[in-house]
Amino acid sequence: MTGKDTQNDGKMTGAEIVLRALKDNGVEHVFGYPGGAVLPIYDEIFQQDDIQHILVRHEQGAGHAAEGYARSTGKPGVMLVTSGPGATNAVTPLQDALMDSIPLVCLSGQVPTTLIGSDAFQECDTVGITRPCTKHNWLVKDVNDLAATIHEAFRIATTGRPGPVVVDIPKDVQFATGTYTPPAATQPKGNYKPKMQGDLERIRAAVELMAGARRPVIYSGGGVVNSGPEASQLLRELVELTGFPITSTLMGLGSYPASGKNWLGMLGMHGTYEANMAMHDCDVMVCIGARFDDRITGRLNAFSPNSKKIHIDIDPSSINKTVRVDVPILGDVGRVLEDMVRLWRATANKADKSHLNDWWENITRWRARNSLAYRPNDDVIMPQYAIQRLYEKTKHLDTYITTEVGQHQMWAAQFYGFEKPNRWMTSGGLGTMGYGLPAALGAQIAHPESLVIDIAGDASVQMTMQEMSSAVQYNAPIKIFILNNQYMGMVRQWQQLLHGNRLSNSYTEAMPDFVLMAQAFGAHGIRCEKPGDLDDAIQEMIDVKKPVLFDCRVANLANCFPMIPSGKAHNEMLLPDEATDEAVANAIDAKGRQLV
Repeated sequence: MTGKDTQNDGKMTGAEIVLRALKDNGVEHVFGYPGGAVLPIYDEIFQQDDIQHILVRHEQGAGHAAEGYARSTGKPGVMLVTSGPGATNAVTPLQDALMDSIPLVCLSGQVPTTLIGSDAFQECDTVGITRPCTKHNWLVKDVNDLAATIHEAFRIATTGRPGPVVVDIPKDVQFATGTYTPPAATQPKGNYKPKMQGDLERIRAAVELMAGARRPVIYSGGGVVNSGPEASQLLRELVELTGFPITSTLMGLGSYPASGKNWLGMLGMHGTYEANMAMHDCDVMVCIGARFDDRITGRLNAFSPNSKKIHIDIDPSSINKTVRVDVPILGDVGRVLEDMVRLWRATANKADKSHLNDWWENITRWRARNSLAYRPNDDVIMPQYAIQRLYEKTKHLDTYITTEVGQHQMWAAQFYGFEKPNRWMTSGGLGTMGYGLPAALGAQIAHPESLVIDIAGDASVQMTMQEMSSAVQYNAPIKIFILNNQYMGMVRQWQQLLHGNRLSNSYTEAMPDFVLMAQAFGAHGIRCEKPGDLDDAIQEMIDVKKPVLFDCRVANLANCFPMIPSGKAHNEMLLPDEATDEAVANAIDAKGRQLV
């Protein structure tokens, strides 16, 4: 550690212990915002050069930036916040990371131990507030426990099903002197020992079931990405060996290449027709690192009604929680896939190619429906076209994509093809508007030479717009590609289709001038309104070596299809050519009880 020497027979202040523990856990960047209860830690940050602190403009931005950093690198993201409002502002990214299995370590300041429980200035029950939105949390009252607790926090955040943790550190503990214990000398606490290796007999049973399948489908999720690049490679190998079709959740995009011949596209509420029909009609489903989320399953009692289900997951609480499966396999996705590939190669019973051929003929007919079709327009930029042109201009570059939440998020998932894991960062489970801009900042800090683009909506992006200031400060040339339709697009779509077109508060009547806003931040602003100008404008965005706000004016009332109305089955999805108001009215519950 450069700066002052912190080695003195292992004796350090609590603040020094924090910095040493971060360094020993491989941390290079911390996203945070100072305040009274963490000033001793910030004083130590000032006196060292090993760890770079990224000053955000709001603690929510710190959390999402740490998420983007983690998702794009596979390493844990770290955030540092003060007590009280600093900690409560961290709740949204903590819950976001919990639902999407993102390894996040949050260090929070706390009032001195003598004042805890007295309603002191900027005091809150951080441990109590964050208990439901973390894998685990700690309040450290003894400086001699601090190092071991931080090491344990990193272990829990990054092993098993990844997720967020909180270490709450009172101010007097930061000042106190104690003994530093390095990670190698720290014994794991508690009984947390994730099962990594899958049961070989169950894996063998799964392979036998797959070999006898007539209509198989592989359903992959974010667990494949979280398991590491080896897991994605093994998934690709399994698909090649079996010849099975494969689809993915929103969080799993990139684990199998979008250009792969067996790729069906994303499944779920706004997934492709072929992916959802294959899920509905399959006789064997292989679920790998996914959790049967409601956006995927549709109506549960109609979900894949005639299939045998195999579920591979490292989280025991996810198995049989929502959907009852026939072959549950608890273990790390990468290790289970390794055994599965090996057993498939060794078994004499391979899938019947004639049945597979019949299955692929069905899938080819479903593909012919062209469920992502939209009506082109020479005068107005269609949002789908904007994503297609963005993809064509950036697909050969070293590109990372983040999104906000809404229609633009679904169009990005549908029309931007991901060939690699860890290139796609979005808020899937919590659906957090404002996620994409700070997540792009985090990804850019992690990959300073790469092209990082936030595909944004005009409503979502305003929730964390202040983080453009951080991007400018740290010369992080993120590109914010705003599909500006002047509506909260997904809210408006549901109001149109399910609430009699009563557009209650979904239109933004005081939209800022994003070009002027960019200039005010010291960034670069671009506006494009015509399809013919789009390619040149995107190229300008790519070429500018500074943060960019790109105001892409798109068709105001375009809707995102295909769509499975809430409470409907996969084979009841609405396609673009069927999505009249009358068709939608007939598709929803007669009592109008559908929810977004």
